[in-house]
Amino acid sequence: MREVALDTETTGLSYDKGDKLVEIGCLELVNHIPTGKSYHTYINPRRTVSAAAVAVHGLSDNFLAEKPAFNEIVSEFLEFISDSPLIIHNAAFDLGFINKELTETGLKPIPHEQAIDTVLLARRKFPGAPASLDSLCRRFGINNEHRVLHGALLDAELLAEVYLELKGGRQPGLVLQEFHSQKTMRPTQQRDIPRAARPHTPSPKEMVAHKRFVESIDDPIWKK
Repeated sequence: MREVALDTETTGLSYDKGDKLVEIGCLELVNHIPTGKSYHTYINPRRTVSAAAVAVHGLSDNFLAEKPAFNEIVSEFLEFISDSPLIIHNAAFDLGFINKELTETGLKPIPHEQAIDTVLLARRKFPGAPASLDSLCRRFGINNEHRVLHGALLDAELLAEVYLELKGGRQPGLVLQEFHSQKTMRPTQQRDIPRAARPHTPSPKEMVAHKRFVESIDDPIWKK
């Protein structure tokens, strides 16, 4: 089962008012395990980045000026995510920006059913508790000290860890893996240890006890 943890950074908070994507980061998971494959790109939004947004992600107009536009990276992006479920923290926000860009490029939007929203997962699991990515990292003991500024790929990596914790643990099958590992090590060690033969012949005391037991049963099969 392939899934993709996805995060974006933008010029502002509202795609309806013309804000655009400036960064996309994706991380591949197979059977809930990160494979190490990722997709990351910066995007020239062709508009000014708000000061509030720069304070969050640090991506200035000068930095983004020579980056590719969305229509130049969209094919590679869509090829990476394919039709895999998308793990997104607050999916309505990220998909809103992505789908606005896709529509303006003449492409079909990504269906919202393709997204798994970790905010909703967290609120169902911990009702009333904070559900921000930082809060969930603290709850699960995930180290995010290096997250001085938001970054799409870094946040996708943290999101993948949070998602796996919400699903029940970052290393599914760990006990089973340890069992198989120990099982493969033991036979060689055990063959070198001599064992005394176990006695199988019943003792006279056991024979008497068995006879009494048989006699206490109506029509026992031992007498047929």
